[in-house]
Amino acid sequence: MKIFKILFFFTLITLIGCNTKSPRQQASGKIEGVAITVDYGAPSVKGRTVWGGLEPYDKVWRAGANENTTISFDKNVTINGQPLPAGKYGFFIIPKEHGDWIVIFNKKNDEWGAFSYKQEEDALRVTLTPQFTTDVQEQLKYTVAENSIGFAWEKVRLNILVKKQ
Repeated sequence: MKIFKILFFFTLITLIGCNTKSPRQQASGKIEGVAITVDYGAPSVKGRTVWGGLEPYDKVWRAGANENTTISFDKNVTINGQPLPAGKYGFFIIPKEHGDWIVIFNKKNDEWGAFSYKQEEDALRVTLTPQFTTDVQEQLKYTVAENSIGFAWEKVRLNILVKKQ
């Protein structure tokens, strides 16, 4: 019985520790009657250089931690003016040191990381101009606002404009 208790507490402590590093989060809401859900692992900055360090420039990034970030729409939408059918998508970002960043809605939504990402499975790619701030967003955060999906981590902000098609 004593060994069982020790194993139980060890397992519990391990699970709690793993879940708090980059906890799974959801942002959801409606834009023009379209239900939108963003599901993501939320890493923290923890004093690290994120862009160009932890997350290299010019490489596909899973836009969160652990399992892929996914974004789902229950109706057809346009993303920054480009059509995207209703569905659930793997969401990726290609950060750039200079210029616009690329956001990607990929048909494959059940992978771990960007290791098996394939461009030919993209449903849509859109370029966005990142906004840089002096304020640090410690933990990655997505929001669904009045007309956009917001992304904030470290000193970078992205706004992905969404309209019902």
